[in-house]
Amino acid sequence: MTDDISQDAIESIAQHINSRNNTNYGITVVDVPDNSESPHYFEIIPFDEIDQTETGFYAIDGSTNSQPFFNGLALGMYRAGYVCFRGGKQQRMNDGDDPVILGQSYTPTNILITQEDHKYAIYDELLELTPVKNFLAFLGAPPENVFAYSRDAVVAGGLSTLLGFCQEVMEWSLVFEIATRPEARRYDFIMRDGTLRSLNIKQEYLIKLGKFIGQEREMFLLAVTKNSPIKMELNYTFRQIDNFLQSKLKQKYPFTEKDPRRQKLCCWFEVPDTVLANAYGGSGGMYIQKGLKGGRGIGIFHAARLDYVEKLQNYDWVIADLNVFNVIPDIEYKNLARDNDFMTRLFRHLTRLTQEHYILGYPYPLAEAHNFVTLKSDLKEVVINRVKQAMYESQGMDHVDIENLFIDIHSRF
Repeated sequence: MTDDISQDAIESIAQHINSRNNTNYGITVVDVPDNSESPHYFEIIPFDEIDQTETGFYAIDGSTNSQPFFNGLALGMYRAGYVCFRGGKQQRMNDGDDPVILGQSYTPTNILITQEDHKYAIYDELLELTPVKNFLAFLGAPPENVFAYSRDAVVAGGLSTLLGFCQEVMEWSLVFEIATRPEARRYDFIMRDGTLRSLNIKQEYLIKLGKFIGQEREMFLLAVTKNSPIKMELNYTFRQIDNFLQSKLKQKYPFTEKDPRRQKLCCWFEVPDTVLANAYGGSGGMYIQKGLKGGRGIGIFHAARLDYVEKLQNYDWVIADLNVFNVIPDIEYKNLARDNDFMTRLFRHLTRLTQEHYILGYPYPLAEAHNFVTLKSDLKEVVINRVKQAMYESQGMDHVDIENLFIDIHSRF
């Protein structure tokens, strides 16, 4: 019961949140051209021009769902897939002829777990799926070298750990699949939800992928999220930028758009190390590195406002994790100079995706990918009912025995 929680505990939570919510990191609100950690303001692409581009925007997402039953039987599912939009229209990514389902997705066949060996079957099937086989072939190393944890360790972590591992490996494999599709073009975007970091794939192999996409394919790889501990640390900064934009910058900015109702300013800035250290704590040191060694991925965190919704402040910011080979082209030569003009062009390009559809300020292809692959609870019920039907029709099992197998004992409490 909530009454058992002491008021002191509640007060300490409120104090901690208030402290982090109002931390001043000394980030200037003025655009300093050569400083990537200062806000860089730009005018949004006009609404009537957002679809006037041949750039492709690919978006990847994945999902897991599981259901244990009292008798040791469990169902475990994962799925990952992607969609593509070009010129404002969704492109077909699969070989089917369904007029609605245009994206490409992959779902395994091993979803039943009644003993430990079935978990190993799920793991082994992952490695045999075409995108994963192609990705591992590209990396040129066996799974035990690529992955941070052994097969036994992943399986021993439990069903949720196993499914999460499978989902993430599949998502990274789809990044590679998209980059090698014949219709993929130079300067196309590959987006995924979350970050460009991994606890399951070793950094050296993500670096090989990031370099291939950024340098050989000359495509843009990034991850975007609205949910990040970075946003709490930057809430004070967001408010300061918002006030500066409203009270000063908007009045003097040389807008191309002459209609005041459509004059929108967006901005981006690289997240400083001090913010990352506080957002992720001491245990996140390897996670927040901005180089090619000692980290967990290939990204550099940026905060960005890709549409402008007055008074929402924190909500309409996203955290974008950008491929280091796009941000710092000469990083392999220890030249850490950022191309800030290029960064502004990249973020302005993204505003083509953030002015309509689901969530203002968030790229709609990612929302479409999420809806496309999500394993919702009703799908789980559909799978269970189909299994029940097959057990009755093809196996001749008794109705009562079938229902007893699938009792969710927790629902009876």
